[in-house]
Amino acid sequence: MPEERFSLKDHLFNKEKVDYLSGLLEEAVEGFDRARFSRTVVSGMADLELKQRVAFIAGVLTDYLSPDFETAAKQISNALPPPLDPTLTDDDFGDFILAPFGQYVQDHGLEHFDISMGLIKEITKRFSMEGPIRPFIDAYPGQTLEVLQTWARDENYHVRRLVSEGTRPLLPWAPRISLDVRDPLPLLDLLHADPTRYVTRSVANHLNDIAKIEPGLTVDTLRRWRSEAKQDPAELDWMTNHALRTLIKRGDPAAMELLGYSPQPSVEARLDVATPIVRPGEALEFSVDLRAGREENLIVDYTIDFVKKSGATSGKVFKLKRLSMESDEDLTLVKRHPLRANATTYSLYPGLHSVTVMVNGVALATADFEVVTD
Repeated sequence: MPEERFSLKDHLFNKEKVDYLSGLLEEAVEGFDRARFSRTVVSGMADLELKQRVAFIAGVLTDYLSPDFETAAKQISNALPPPLDPTLTDDDFGDFILAPFGQYVQDHGLEHFDISMGLIKEITKRFSMEGPIRPFIDAYPGQTLEVLQTWARDENYHVRRLVSEGTRPLLPWAPRISLDVRDPLPLLDLLHADPTRYVTRSVANHLNDIAKIEPGLTVDTLRRWRSEAKQDPAELDWMTNHALRTLIKRGDPAAMELLGYSPQPSVEARLDVATPIVRPGEALEFSVDLRAGREENLIVDYTIDFVKKSGATSGKVFKLKRLSMESDEDLTLVKRHPLRANATTYSLYPGLHSVTVMVNGVALATADFEVVTD
């Protein structure tokens, strides 16, 4: 029997979860038909993908909540479970089965700004609302940013995180918002010194988004935060590394310098590929001999230029090692990179590929290898 693959959508949205949601609603909505709601949702979502299930359940809710949005908002608020544990500091995302509440607010509450924002604030203490808040940012940018200024100082760290996460310019699984990337910076200025990693990770991710649009703005912002010294130095170092990860992969000189790496390293590199012919399911194996011309902090990455279906190539950067070397020191790094036959993020095509060693963003050595599929 073939091994059954893990299904995220079925893990997050299943009969048990739907029954739990039904139980919450039964306590809050007079005359709520718990059994019928559960049957309708479970049967209707079976062939839907994850985000489609959220939208579908939100649609079903319209048949069970009051047609008056203010009343429906009170019903949702009364149905909410207790807030997530406020003593935790990270990775407490909440229960996905509550996501349809946010979708309902997004679908029906856009003309009821104050009510909707209050409800979003309460829901996000149970499940993150960075998606549903974005239409309000687009429709009421000034009003929403004013509210977020207050939320950035809220005692609940889930509310504070929403300020950063909801305004991210390139939030995954969400459409882009109309805000200029500079508009949320005053909010990030407040949040970057937050004591909670869940919040500071979002701030760093937000800056990484900005780096893909305006690289210099991310670097300048991090420099300014260093000079202000409001955040614990170790935490700000972590945030800086996380926020600059895209720019480091690109070899951005300003990002390298901010992290203490010379954009012009005094290093020689020799690359040797031990597997010149590789088949899908096998691994590319190579070694890198480094010789430092001076004492140096180094970020060693490698790029694989994959052959695409069209025959063109496309490069992808991978991390190898961060290290320090003394003047005239020699060092060898060895890497085994699996080339999976059934990867979900890429497909392997036969042809001449190449691997390039990058040190502090500078390409120092390249070698070819061939992928064969016969």
